[in-house]
Amino acid sequence: MGFKTGMMAAAMLALAGCGQADDGAAAPDKAALPDGPKAEIATIDAANLPEGVRAVVLAAVPDIEISGAQRKARDGMVFYDVEGSRGDGSEVELDVIDEGGIYRVVEIQRDIAWSEAPAAVRAAADVAPDRFVPARVIESTQTDGSVIYELFTVDKPDEPTAEIDWKNGDAKLRTERNAY
Repeated sequence: MGFKTGMMAAAMLALAGCGQADDGAAAPDKAALPDGPKAEIATIDAANLPEGVRAVVLAAVPDIEISGAQRKARDGMVFYDVEGSRGDGSEVELDVIDEGGIYRVVEIQRDIAWSEAPAAVRAAADVAPDRFVPARVIESTQTDGSVIYELFTVDKPDEPTAEIDWKNGDAKLRTERNAY
């Protein structure tokens, strides 16, 4: 067994030994979600963003320096993933939906370390029989104030393997993918 595989196995065993959260709810059958619909993706230079997209992004994060974007068409919806950095240098991504030429920010995202996720979020992931140590975690703040934690595996870097809802201190594994 290689070093990387051994480290992953050790991390999985360490997680298996952790106490499980007991909030009275039944544990989900599994953490892994089925694959989502494929998106048609086009890269867009920051200078070529539709003005309406730029306006809502700047309204949400006034100090953003936009570095680039992607236009995604998926499941009958069109989104713009706008990437950049805040004035303090931290990276941020805003997902903007195109609703017939009216643009709206639907979530603001940032990458975090798994250890930075709230304890209840980590515990919710730990109760699933197919639990795993995420290789990447995106903290995705929704417009209603809730947060979705998107958990990625090494072998599936483009789509989250699992998602966890976090609101008012409660964490719950999602059984369906977030539309955004």
